[in-house]
Amino acid sequence: MSAHGRQVPTGRAGRLRLRRSLATALRGADLLERKLRLLLDRERAERRAAEEAGLVWREQLAEADSWLVRGVMLGGERALAEAVPAGQASIEVQWAALMGVRHPAAVVWTGPVRSPAEPTPSNTALAHAETAYRAAVRAAAEHAARKAAAELLAAEAARTRQRVRVLRRHWIPRLRRELAAVELALEEAEHEEAVRRRWAATHGAR
Repeated sequence: MSAHGRQVPTGRAGRLRLRRSLATALRGADLLERKLRLLLDRERAERRAAEEAGLVWREQLAEADSWLVRGVMLGGERALAEAVPAGQASIEVQWAALMGVRHPAAVVWTGPVRSPAEPTPSNTALAHAETAYRAAVRAAAEHAARKAAAELLAAEAARTRQRVRVLRRHWIPRLRRELAAVELALEEAEHEEAVRRRWAATHGAR
């Protein structure tokens, strides 16, 4: 019986079973470490993409606000109201999977379409503001998707790291200790059996 209350196999069959268990645990740890590396690499890439999209978002938003102020000063609130298209923007998030982790992989953004009957912005400043706001919304959606992907990947990486830690620090060392104990017991038993046989052979020959 082990210190953890688990029945330790004995004999040659037990040794074979422990060897198989140890080999399985080692392979599992190697696979989990490979998974962890892939998850961390993708997480870093997603965080970089989120930071870049966040910079674009803030820059475009500041530019859009600046143009909007100029446009309203030139054309008034009425010009701003008339420049807003009736249609709405749409955002579609495309999903992918990495090592079993579903996460946002891309964002398809479609801006509002102005019908031929709708008036266009009455001054250049409002036109620039519209362009900048569209870019800001697109970047904001990209930022949100990339950040969400990074968080999902990071959560799975943490779970995987914990599983590797359990295998490397606890399960594998315990299997090695148990295997060593079984092999030592077999070695001693074989030695004792050899001694008995020599004794029997010696005394039987008299």
